[in-house]
Amino acid sequence: MKKRRVLLLGATGSIGTSSLEVINTFPDDFALVGISAHSQREKLLAIAALYPGVNTALSNPDKKADDDIDFCGEGAVINLIRASKPDIVINGIVGSAGLRASSFCVENGIHLALANKETIVMAGEILLPLAQRTGSYVLPVDSEHAAIFQLSRRRSPAEIDQIILTASGGAFRDRPLEELSRVSVAEALEHPTWSMGPKITIDSATMANKGLEIIEASHFFKVDADSIRVLIHPTSTVHSLIRTIDGALYAQMSAPDMKNPIINALSYPEILESDFAPLDLAGKNLEFHNPERERYPLLYSAWEACRRAGSYPIAFNAANEVAVCAFIEGGIDYLSIARLVDDVLQRDWSEPCADIKQVLDVDQRIRRVSRSIVQELRCF
Repeated sequence: MKKRRVLLLGATGSIGTSSLEVINTFPDDFALVGISAHSQREKLLAIAALYPGVNTALSNPDKKADDDIDFCGEGAVINLIRASKPDIVINGIVGSAGLRASSFCVENGIHLALANKETIVMAGEILLPLAQRTGSYVLPVDSEHAAIFQLSRRRSPAEIDQIILTASGGAFRDRPLEELSRVSVAEALEHPTWSMGPKITIDSATMANKGLEIIEASHFFKVDADSIRVLIHPTSTVHSLIRTIDGALYAQMSAPDMKNPIINALSYPEILESDFAPLDLAGKNLEFHNPERERYPLLYSAWEACRRAGSYPIAFNAANEVAVCAFIEGGIDYLSIARLVDDVLQRDWSEPCADIKQVLDVDQRIRRVSRSIVQELRCF
């Protein structure tokens, strides 16, 4: 395999840490040419010191200039990509902030290893067809979609009847329902399996992340919402499954380690030999449960947003981001996250978007509506 130039967005986060381990393990196959962070300047510089010549960017729009950082402020990430000339970009930016970078990569035929699920949720109908025209591979890094991607490489689309996404169930899968109104932010940040950032960890507790993954899977694998099922799988050993038209199930299984999907995305279409996720099945309990609607209402809201299409997926994502931020800041309680999202989805978001500018405009409009609902909830 020809050595690939890799650019890493979100280098200081959990995806960034795992990606650097992959790059360090395969120095003959990958060269790190650029790294970004949002605001963690010192951590970014510490990483840069280990990779002489690497370009750096801080994306915080309030950051205007810095003698030690190559690109700062609004537009820093796009300038970083332009200057670094990567073969593939790992997008580990959290939330809708990752969309512009993904769009730039696809428009310019740069391969994309995508851990930013919001890119596909918000603009999958626009970017995936564009990627086919520009020759950009858009490769999933989320463990569930990476699993389905690997399984589907071995089956034709006509043979696949159902996609089954697995979920840990988050911090409150065993908490009595009557106690959920009293849970704290600290409790919501205690994920039972994965080590992730605060927003993603809370999304795991509410299963909004799995809702986003339903929408993402619908676009990635060209299936409707009703062909996607979700199962609670506490050990996170089975990362997802497909059911073929003959009724058989095929699972992708490995230890819960993000380095496995990252190396598969970076090396695509080849598969490199590695031992990142060895798994011994002896003594493992592969239990599965259906998710309760009362415990995870956001999951079912996402299914409905996926069915409605138009701009409803954008509305689901934007409302959830505003609600999670309000919860972390103490403005609303845990159960109000789902209430806010449901309130937003009751409005009319049926008009589809024609381009990325329209996606971003609709996103901002939904956020204004969502923030007004936060103010109403604070009054009670």
